Amino acid sequence: MRIRILWPGKTRNRDIRNLQAFYLERINQIENVEVVETKAAKGIPEKFAQKIKKIEALELEKHFKNDYIICLYHEGREMSSDEFARFVKKISSSSARAITFVVGGFLGLEDRILKRADALLSFSQMTFSHELSRIMLLEQIYRSLMVIKGRQYAK
Repeated sequence: MRIRILWPGKTRNRDIRNLQAFYLERINQIENVEVVETKAAKGIPEKFAQKIKKIEALELEKHFKNDYIICLYHEGREMSSDEFARFVKKISSSSARAITFVVGGFLGLEDRILKRADALLSFSQMTFSHELSRIMLLEQIYRSLMVIKGRQYAK
């Protein structure tokens, strides 16, 4: 199983970076996961949101290849952890394509990225910061891999 995670920019919050490292270490003991921090749009006022999202989309698209693309999006499909594990297992067993998860920047993802996605995933109807969403995704990938491998994980 090949898993890649894309997001624009580096995580600024030190505590969240530490959690990322914690989950990546755990995940990589089970499966190799590649995290790609693409170039973020910097120095552009937020009032130019479409320009920011377009710049970030161009950087994300450079890494797409022929992957099964899953974008985090507030209007995406919500699933339990067990459903997510079955979903990941089904994708990995039915295709040789890598699974690429895409997390947007602070303004989200440009529409063309969402349209290109094979699936849209939502953690909740609530709003979370893009940095916290990164941790939530890593934690759920870890849980799903534990389930797929038949191992126990803390509940």
